[in-house]
Amino acid sequence: MVGALAALVSTSTAHAAPGDRGSVAEARTAHEAAAAEVAAIGARVTEAEQTLQRMTIEAEAASGQALAAQAALAAAQAEATATAAKLAEAQGAVAETQDDVSTIGREAYMGSDETFGDVAILLAAESPTEVLQQAATLEVLGEERTRVLKEMERVEALEARADQAARTAVAERDQLARAAAEAEAAANQQLAAAQGTYDSIAAEKAALDAQLREAEIHLLNLQGAADAEAAWNAQQAAAAAPTTLTSAGGAVAPATGRVTSCYGARWGTLHAGIDIAAPIGTPVYTPEDGIVLQAGPASGFGLAVAVQHRDGTITLYGHVNQMFVSAGEVVSAGQQIAEVGNRGQSTGPHLHFEVHTGGLYKNRSNPAPWLDARGISLGGGC
Repeated sequence: MVGALAALVSTSTAHAAPGDRGSVAEARTAHEAAAAEVAAIGARVTEAEQTLQRMTIEAEAASGQALAAQAALAAAQAEATATAAKLAEAQGAVAETQDDVSTIGREAYMGSDETFGDVAILLAAESPTEVLQQAATLEVLGEERTRVLKEMERVEALEARADQAARTAVAERDQLARAAAEAEAAANQQLAAAQGTYDSIAAEKAALDAQLREAEIHLLNLQGAADAEAAWNAQQAAAAAPTTLTSAGGAVAPATGRVTSCYGARWGTLHAGIDIAAPIGTPVYTPEDGIVLQAGPASGFGLAVAVQHRDGTITLYGHVNQMFVSAGEVVSAGQQIAEVGNRGQSTGPHLHFEVHTGGLYKNRSNPAPWLDARGISLGGGC
């Protein structure tokens, strides 16, 4: 069909002359044939594109969950380390108190030979509880030392329980992180398969689109258009009407480009940000002052930058090609922090922009209201 269609278009072009009714009819026939073939494969492309979008969003969501799980694991490990330090401190305090008890025993021993056996029992105690039990029997400790020992006993038990809880939390977070990583790997594998299918069908459609374009330009030429190609380009531009970001009042948008995907649920998965399509190298800006929390490799996003602003809100910029800031750096509103890229799980050059509240990857809210409050509009597309 493609070869026959190309021959028909070529024949119509070769014999056509402006105003020739027969030529116009032939051109229309060629155009209709091309349009029908493009429409047929267009349905297949749309289906493949929807599958690809679904797999992309699922892979991106899985990547986000993996990042969140990794962050939770790191927090749990830090808490476990802090708890271990507290436990060591408590154990040191208990040991110090036991040294005090030993001093009491030595003093008692020096003061009376009759207490030697009792003191030996006291010095042999191996824990605060045992020291207290022996001391109560022997009536050797003073009230203050008894109080200190009891407090150390309580603290040691409390810290031991906290240490066990911290170890349990780390084990649970580690398990969740592993499960999230496995889900991410599976999602990425499905995405790769969907990408291959889409690329194959899209290439087939591209060849037909080229023939349709040729047929439509030829038809416009026969209909008397002064510059048929320019007229065709104008028609295509008017039909596209892309949704682009705009800003007012001195506000700076994260990037200049076309909004291709909004925040919200897709196929049972949350697309946690907005996608702004733009050529690789397009500048990426931070709309507000802040401090860079993270700048580097990020699962799913390839490379990502996260900036925390004065109100605690965090903005994340994913799939960037390269970064111009580093963690800990203070940035100003309108400063270029990166450039648009196509890294990670990405089906084309674009910026993935998210807004987090309550901590990095904690609450990934709709970026549209946040941007709108700062004079940045998504053009009604979201």
